[in-house]
Amino acid sequence: MYEVLNTVARWQAAGIDCALATIVGSVGSIPRPVGTVMAVARDGAVVGSISGGCIESDVFHLATEVMDTGNATVRRYSADDAGAGAVALMCGGAMDVLVRRVEPADTPGLTLVADSVAAGRPVATATVVSAGAHLGGSIVTTGTSWAGTCGDPRLDAAVRTRATRHLEAGTVTTVQLGETGECAESALSVLISSISRRPNMLVFGAVDFAHALVRAAKLLGFSVTLCDARPVFATCERFPEADEVVVMWPQDYLKQAAITPSTAICVLTHDPRFDVPALEIALRSDAGYVGAMGSRRTHTDRMERLRAAGVTETELRRLSSPIGLDLGAATPEETAVSILAEVIARRRGGSGRRLARIAGPIHPPTPAYMSHRALLETD
Repeated sequence: MYEVLNTVARWQAAGIDCALATIVGSVGSIPRPVGTVMAVARDGAVVGSISGGCIESDVFHLATEVMDTGNATVRRYSADDAGAGAVALMCGGAMDVLVRRVEPADTPGLTLVADSVAAGRPVATATVVSAGAHLGGSIVTTGTSWAGTCGDPRLDAAVRTRATRHLEAGTVTTVQLGETGECAESALSVLISSISRRPNMLVFGAVDFAHALVRAAKLLGFSVTLCDARPVFATCERFPEADEVVVMWPQDYLKQAAITPSTAICVLTHDPRFDVPALEIALRSDAGYVGAMGSRRTHTDRMERLRAAGVTETELRRLSSPIGLDLGAATPEETAVSILAEVIARRRGGSGRRLARIAGPIHPPTPAYMSHRALLETD
């Protein structure tokens, strides 16, 4: 979402008319989740995608019409709905897409999103998605500041309150409110999408595998810290993609690091002097993922050392060791994919199995990060 909204902000600053399309509802399986956005500029430029290709052309033409009329609209696309103008989804589900013109009044909100993401602060957008006079009304809030309107001061206050509660979630939800902000079972539907703080990855060990992992994690949007006690190896020149390079013993760094459920800790040192003290702290933290590199023999020795250090069996169950999924990885780059595949599975609640062998929806609703307690229950 951020990349699309950032582009829209640049178009606005350049005086380019544009429209924003947002998936606001779904039934069954759809290619992209609710909250996904796509923007269309008057000059024909497009950023983002909401279906992977099957309905983008129709959305493009609809966005052009909305730019001309200024009237926000919601269109349903499905596999068998003739009312969708013969444009069908290939996945078999259905989605509702809100298309609205981006107005000059939206500029403060777009700026607030850009500034918040740049500063690492969570930000939420709330948009009225039900038909009526308020359709397309939108508010952006950080909890301490806000911009935009849904069309009524009382409604705005209620929407800001709801959106503020959702700031840290990093997910999408829909709430029902009355036209003046009171709770109601069926009145206005307001879609709240939050952009939480970037997930962070702590990589311990300035080794070749760390080079590949840092680069790949950055591509996935992680804020990455590389830590090693050896100043010769832990340098910004060797790890230019890292957001931070720290020369410190891993356990000392972990004692003062801010660790949340969105933190992934990857111990690549496979040296008991470094990894055992670090893992003692990591496994007792709130980190959403803790993994350690090493052979089966190294893993067995490491587990014995951790037990001797007082780490409980419940805490040990949180450890992904040997680190990564079984992809047959051979190179550092392939190993990085293996590690990140496991991080994603933990983050999204996936099984790590082949989709071809699994029945049911490919994109079930899941929290942005599962707690480590919930993960233990699913293992």
